[in-house]
Amino acid sequence: MFKRIKEDIKTVFEKDPAARNSVEVLLFYPGLHALWFHRIAHYFYEKREYTFARLVSHISRLITGIEIHPGAVIGRKFFIDHGMGVVIGETTEIGDNCLIYQGAVLGGTSADRKKRHPTLRNNVVVGAGATLLGAIEIGEGSSIGAGSVVVGDVPPGSTVVGIPGRIGIGFDRESMKALEHAKLPDPVSDAIRLVLKENEKLAERIKKLESMEGINTRIDDYLEEKKEEIYKEFKHSTDDSVDEKK
Repeated sequence: MFKRIKEDIKTVFEKDPAARNSVEVLLFYPGLHALWFHRIAHYFYEKREYTFARLVSHISRLITGIEIHPGAVIGRKFFIDHGMGVVIGETTEIGDNCLIYQGAVLGGTSADRKKRHPTLRNNVVVGAGATLLGAIEIGEGSSIGAGSVVVGDVPPGSTVVGIPGRIGIGFDRESMKALEHAKLPDPVSDAIRLVLKENEKLAERIKKLESMEGINTRIDDYLEEKKEEIYKEFKHSTDDSVDEKK
């Protein structure tokens, strides 16, 4: 038991740069307290002492602001950062070395007494305010961006962002671990920029054909203005799509 407690404290230091010393961690980390309460509640839940298990869980929610159903199965080296508003449902399964930020919800979508909550494989990160619904599986090493809503399975090693959640491409998982959520990919704007680039290429080809045929088509200034606005709206700070089109 003491070995597990030491591992929990070590996990806090590994995942939260704000942790200064063991006394501070023991006294002021609700995510850690919620995990310890849950282990007690889960023990009694497994013994079919459901009412007492729910009582322990309820006390934990009052103290920590984190709601974990006693039936949830949680692996080793699990950490809830800050934690206020986190909800973890009854049939949730969480693997080892997972990290969840405040306001995240692992919820169900069915009233049937069956598996109805998410399964998180090892090394999953769930960003602040993210909502995962239903008996879905989040593959090992995946990251769920802050505020995302995920209602389908996620392949291992993926980064999911948006509402509904879509898999982003070319995002460094280390940025997620470093809390750089502002650098998350945006699959919707990526798709729009791709369409705009393709449209620009088509426009250039048509212009060349018209030039060869001696056709002079007047440029619609209003459309050009709007196109510029759209390019700026969906341009990432690291993207040079506006320059490329010129």
